Amino acid sequence: MAGMIRKSLDEPEETRPFEDGKGRVDLVNLEAGVVGRAVFEPGWQWSKHVKPIVQTDSCQAPHVGYVLSGRIKVVMDDGEENEFTAGDYLSIPAGHDAWVIGNEPCVVLDWQGYADYAKRHG
Repeated sequence: MAGMIRKSLDEPEETRPFEDGKGRVDLVNLEAGVVGRAVFEPGWQWSKHVKPIVQTDSCQAPHVGYVLSGRIKVVMDDGEENEFTAGDYLSIPAGHDAWVIGNEPCVVLDWQGYADYAKRHG
């Protein structure tokens, strides 16, 4: 049986900043995969602040997570849309854009989609 593991997102193993200082994703690596906490600042939008980094038409990372604070709107490539707010569980397939609603940062814990999120390639 494995022992306990303690890691802190306040002392991440990796941090990936978004364009224009509009936030970041902090990451810790676990045997089961990467867990991340994203801070999306007011005015952040995936297509403006992450797309230039990853160079895909839409976000291709599927997300499974929990919204700690703030609000975010997600629009799928097929037009389906939803808003998520503090206290919401979220499951979002690949193929979407997203942006912060309001003047409060949106903070999201994600245990599926951040392994390659906002990662520069090449």
